[in-house]
Amino acid sequence: MNFNLSPELILMIAVAALAGIGIGILITNTLIRKSVQKKSKKIIADAESQANTLKEKKMLEAKEKFLQLKAEHEQYVTEKNRQINTTEGRIRQKEQAASQKIEQAQRKEKELDNLKNSLNEQVKLMNKKSEELASLHDRQVLMLETISQVSAQEAKTQLVESLKDDARKQAALMIKEIIDEAKLTAHNEAKKVVIQSIQRVAVEKAVENAITVFNIENDEMKGRIIGREGRNIRALEAATGVEVIVDDTPEAIVISCYDPVRREIARIALQQLVTDGRIHPARIEEVVEKCRRQIEEEIAEVGKRTVIELGLNNIHPDLIRLVGKMKYRSSYGQNLLQHSREVANLAATMASELGINPKLAKRAGLLHDIGKVPDNEPELPHALLGMKLAEKYKERPEICNAIGAHHDEIEMNNLISPIVQVCDAISGARPGARREMAEQYIKRLRDLEALALSYKGVEKTYAIQAGRELRVIVGSDKINDKEAEVLSFEIAQKIQNEMTYPGQVKVTVIRETRAVNVAK
Repeated sequence: MNFNLSPELILMIAVAALAGIGIGILITNTLIRKSVQKKSKKIIADAESQANTLKEKKMLEAKEKFLQLKAEHEQYVTEKNRQINTTEGRIRQKEQAASQKIEQAQRKEKELDNLKNSLNEQVKLMNKKSEELASLHDRQVLMLETISQVSAQEAKTQLVESLKDDARKQAALMIKEIIDEAKLTAHNEAKKVVIQSIQRVAVEKAVENAITVFNIENDEMKGRIIGREGRNIRALEAATGVEVIVDDTPEAIVISCYDPVRREIARIALQQLVTDGRIHPARIEEVVEKCRRQIEEEIAEVGKRTVIELGLNNIHPDLIRLVGKMKYRSSYGQNLLQHSREVANLAATMASELGINPKLAKRAGLLHDIGKVPDNEPELPHALLGMKLAEKYKERPEICNAIGAHHDEIEMNNLISPIVQVCDAISGARPGARREMAEQYIKRLRDLEALALSYKGVEKTYAIQAGRELRVIVGSDKINDKEAEVLSFEIAQKIQNEMTYPGQVKVTVIRETRAVNVAK
């Protein structure tokens, strides 16, 4: 079946369909809008209800919080009021006490004014009496001067001189009493400590300085050592820095130099050259250089061995090398290394007896003469130079002070310093430890005797026991017993201040009266 629709009809149908759709949409929107409005009103109502409920809840909580804060504030205010009342009460009490003190001060001030007035009157009276006494004193002095024919100033001078003499004598006697008392109480203990220290240290014989005389088998070797036109001996002197003296002394060559290490290098080199038989400038330089290395190695080895044997550690390598160099130095014929080892052992033993750290004492004793063997020779006393070297290589302050103070160049500030000083004197003063040149020895004895003879009343002096004791004989009619004590003290002090000597010097003043008759 076929339908033939006209375009107009189709258009109308389309318009009608569109109109229906639009009306449907409009109706749907209207229904939806009504539904949404209804739901919105419900939601708003619910929200308002909840808001009212929450508002009421918060209001209640705020009221409760307000009431709580109000109660706490009232309690705080009450407590503060109570404290303020208490403080006001205390302030009132203090004000009352202050008022009472002010009243007392005013009363005392009045009393002081009265006392001051009274004192002023007494002072005036005393001044008046003093003037009267001064006038009376002047009249008496004038009368005494007239009677004695001596002025007051001369009498005062004589009195002062007399008092000075009495005071000097009393001081010397007092010093003697103090020394005797100290010796009485300390002598036994000190003697025990020193003797134990000396006996416990194994003391070896003092060794010689580096040899300066080189012995040869025959005088023919002298010509080979000198060489053609002296070239060999010049090469040896240039290489070693010593002076080689070849004279008429049979079978001997003298090696002269202030530096003992150079002297030892020259001696060993000369010994090797003579033994080898090849002596010419090139060979001399080769052997000397070899000997120099050998000596340096020996110095380091001796230093290490010494430190190990003494049980010391953490010593700077440069200080160990200086300890090794001590082997080639001597003091009055006493080998410096052996002396330092003796002092170290003595100091450790003595420190142990006295309850002091023996390790520090031993270390200080070993290093106390380190200033005698530096690589350079600054113009400083060896004690101060040794202290500077110890400070440079970070030694402890006690050790540095002991090194610097062992000849009293600086003040001692610890107990190790006097121990090292005493042990140094013990090691140097023992019999046979040191030797002196005959001229120096005789000069020292003469200086001792001349020093004592310079005092008034001294008749004869004798230096005995190698200069370690000075006997002073005085006239019994010129010096009494008290003056003899004073004289002994003064001579000992002068020797200590003006002379240089090893160990100690005992001063003995002898005063005696002899009555001699002859039976015929």
